[in-house]
Amino acid sequence: MEHMHVNGSGRGSSDGTPFRRSKILWKVVIGFTCYGLSVGGCGAQSVAQGAFRIGSGLEVARSYEFGEGVEKDLIKAADLYCRAAREGNAEALYSLGWMYANGRGVGRDDGYASTLFSMAAFLGHEHAGKVTKFVGEYLGIVPECLKANDAADQKFDVAQYMSGMSEPRRKVVELVLDLAPKFEIDPKLALAIVTVESNFNSSAVSPKNAIGVMQLIPATAERFNVKNPFDASDNVKGGLAYLRWLLAYFKGDVALAAAGYNAGEGAVDRYRGIPPFRETRGYVEKIQSLFTRSHHPYNPSLVAPSKVFVSIELAGK
Repeated sequence: MEHMHVNGSGRGSSDGTPFRRSKILWKVVIGFTCYGLSVGGCGAQSVAQGAFRIGSGLEVARSYEFGEGVEKDLIKAADLYCRAAREGNAEALYSLGWMYANGRGVGRDDGYASTLFSMAAFLGHEHAGKVTKFVGEYLGIVPECLKANDAADQKFDVAQYMSGMSEPRRKVVELVLDLAPKFEIDPKLALAIVTVESNFNSSAVSPKNAIGVMQLIPATAERFNVKNPFDASDNVKGGLAYLRWLLAYFKGDVALAAAGYNAGEGAVDRYRGIPPFRETRGYVEKIQSLFTRSHHPYNPSLVAPSKVFVSIELAGK
């Protein structure tokens, strides 16, 4: 693959200026922060504080990357970019991707770079979309600092969840932990879904006839070849297969995948985002309180992306 070589602050930014003069994508930062952390919206003060915090961290990261006012430290710069990237900052995702593409302070990794550039492009970063050709197609893999075992995701304490459970529910937890990786699903996300859906009750039945551990309606059970939805293993496999499909369909967007799991992907497509239903918005908030990452690696070969993303991409052209 063709390798990119640049000189320091000559790297292009989203507005076409050299990197160190680039403007932060404030609207993207604010929108992503509210969307990723509080589906019901967030106050102007918290938005402003969040944007200021992310913006300040990005500036500090630039200073360390280029040695401007401080001693140059590429490792520290990469760490600071990653922190801002976790908040959904497009420029930070792009900058971190550039460091991986060129081996600046981190080991060169085109797979990481392609993921980071793709995420930045989705958030509206103009140059990110243009440089993906140098590192290849999106592979759905992310650096360690963005993975679920990051400190930000330690809110979901599995041992604590299991400590007060009955033996049947504990077995369901163990089943989910065993099966989730086989479906390329982070176990914490799978546990979050099951917690909200049935609280690990394999015999649960909702008023809408959603059945079992992962509350599969008959149509979904049939779609993913679940023969006995009351069988915990069969049910969990079907639910995880659906969740994996949703993550691919919504390009790793956890909030949209969760909304799709609750209301169906058709509703998300129809409203071009999280549907305005109180139940669905509350559902997504609960999932995000247990699983704090906004993005999850996915397998792009499973399904073509949702029209939601096609519309966004067309609007950006």
